[in-house]
Amino acid sequence: MINMPRANHWDIFCTVVDNYGDIGVTWRLAKQIANEYSIPVNLWVDDLASFSHILPALNPFKKVQSFSGVNIIHWAEPLPIGFIAGDVIVEAFACELPEQVKNQLLHLHQTDPKSVPIWLNLEYLSAEDWVEGCHGLPSLQANGLKKYFYFPGFTAKTGGLICEQNLFAQRDAWQADTANKLQLFNELNLKGIKAEDTVISIFSYETQALATLCELWQQGAKKVHALIPKGRSLHSLTHLLPCEIEALVPGQKIVHGNLTLHILPMTNQQSFDRLLWSCDINIVRGEDSFMRAQWAAKPFIWHIYPQEDDYHLVKLEAFLKIYCDNLAPEIAENWSKLNLAFNQAQQSAVDLHWQNLNPVSLPLLQHVKQWPINAINDADLATRLVQFVKNS
Repeated sequence: MINMPRANHWDIFCTVVDNYGDIGVTWRLAKQIANEYSIPVNLWVDDLASFSHILPALNPFKKVQSFSGVNIIHWAEPLPIGFIAGDVIVEAFACELPEQVKNQLLHLHQTDPKSVPIWLNLEYLSAEDWVEGCHGLPSLQANGLKKYFYFPGFTAKTGGLICEQNLFAQRDAWQADTANKLQLFNELNLKGIKAEDTVISIFSYETQALATLCELWQQGAKKVHALIPKGRSLHSLTHLLPCEIEALVPGQKIVHGNLTLHILPMTNQQSFDRLLWSCDINIVRGEDSFMRAQWAAKPFIWHIYPQEDDYHLVKLEAFLKIYCDNLAPEIAENWSKLNLAFNQAQQSAVDLHWQNLNPVSLPLLQHVKQWPINAINDADLATRLVQFVKNS
């Protein structure tokens, strides 16, 4: 094999799982590394069709294209272009590197060990205590190569959280003027929403807990607008829909008492952030939306991805513990029980805890505003990741 020249870039590999979660995280990370640290990034993605839902300008049939300073390459077997190892290779969420890449790494290891890129496995986000002890640990592979496990997290001893450097300033400027959210709703063809109405975004998995909340809202004293994209959330609300989910169109609204369901169009990541900034409450799922809901500084419910033996509830409780640390005990207890009940589809409990929790109470609003400042821990994930590479 010919010794390939080294290139000063990073390669990030991502397999698309659950349509938007994994690619949402890796796309944000790739953009931030390229734009804030001027590091060339190749983002290898196996499913460009799903990716194009959050990057509408992406051509799902084009093998190589560039956006926001990132080269996006269709990850197929064999790879559509020749691979030249750069400074860093990132496996997003334990995806398996292509054999072509592993063979090149092994060749470099055998001929010039000092030229082997730093190989990282970017793990899923967790607030569990054990993450601190595992973050940054090397793992010697059977072929002699070394791979590091990089764990995002909420403490200074973890890999940090994805957050662009100017995000909070942009959010504050947006939320300072009510006209911004009303203009956004108009651009999304969401009609009939007034500034004083309660607006809730919904991006959850299937759960009867969502149907329970909708029944509560339609009988409530105040108008509620629920903004929902076509997808998994609506499978729990078929009894409220006038037609099959496939027949719904963006901008369509369905009225039941004081509840209006609005069908959202798919948006890019910037628009999704602004949507979360504009709503009073956000119901989110997965990892990417979960973090963006926190940065939105609004109350939220996290519908975590279900796992075997209910292990996802362990992860949820670990997060609730740190998130509620500075909340008044009665608010913390009710907010935690609401999130747990939603994830366990305990319909009567969801009803009870929603009514007991005033989402716009002053202590809660103060908490959701302060939490992002505390959670970022002086350094975001991209910053810590770049520093980790330098130190390695």
